[in-house]
Amino acid sequence: MSSRIEQLINEIDEYIEGCKPKAFSNTEIIVNRDEMQDLLGELRLRIPDEVKRYQKIISNQEAILSDAQAQAQAMLAQAQTQTAELVNEHEIMQRAYAQANEVVEQAQAQANDIINKAIQEADEVRRGAIRYTDDMLQSLQMIITHSMEGAQGRFDAFMQSMQSSCDIVSSNRNELAGSLVSQESSNEKQEEPS
Repeated sequence: MSSRIEQLINEIDEYIEGCKPKAFSNTEIIVNRDEMQDLLGELRLRIPDEVKRYQKIISNQEAILSDAQAQAQAMLAQAQTQTAELVNEHEIMQRAYAQANEVVEQAQAQANDIINKAIQEADEVRRGAIRYTDDMLQSLQMIITHSMEGAQGRFDAFMQSMQSSCDIVSSNRNELAGSLVSQESSNEKQEEPS
């Protein structure tokens, strides 16, 4: 069962795939800002909930270990009770001790198995949660990086256009300055006595 974050990432991927390509470009696309912001906004809202959910799963490993230890204690208590019952009579003392030791060893082995399995399951859940969260964050990072690259491209094009306009203005001023110098030089020649 996929999470809402996975659905959102799939929707963003589908949206990007469905966007029209920018003119004269094989890599840039035209994105509707409102739609993309809506998708990213919901993604931002969902990520903390997903992270909390997996943190809760990870914290449950303590409960699993506690339950395993409780079961082990109960088994040990039962073994001790059986031992007390077996050694009540003097004639069967040796057999009772042997059986009691065997029960204790079995109980200890089962308790160790339960604890080891609980630790292994908790570690698997924790690793799975971390991997899943990292995958979600990696997808988000790729989307943000893609958006930043698009924004940088638009900014570079804008700066190039501004520089071109600035160069034209500078060129026009230089032409005007040249005209003023020519005009002043012509006026001075007219004012000189012949």
